[in-house]
Amino acid sequence: MSTAQISDFMPAEGAITMFSTEWCGYCKRLKVMLEKTGIPFTEVDIENTPGTPELVEQANGGNQTVPTVIYPDGTTATNPTLNDVKAKLGL
Repeated sequence: MSTAQISDFMPAEGAITMFSTEWCGYCKRLKVMLEKTGIPFTEVDIENTPGTPELVEQANGGNQTVPTVIYPDGTTATNPTLNDVKAKLGL
């Protein structure tokens, strides 16, 4: 099986991709805040999307830490706050 790449999940300008799990409280909290703020995002469940646990590990020094987000410039962040996301997107 081929490993997923960051480029496979690049978000559009002004949006993010968020890697998460069903049971992650931090993921749920960030998702609610993004929805309230109107920031578009694509959620990817790493437990149901082949190759994504390894991708999250690559972004986090070997740890499957969620939420991990990808910004339109290809950079990643682990468990960012809503303010972090807004700042990175220039909002």
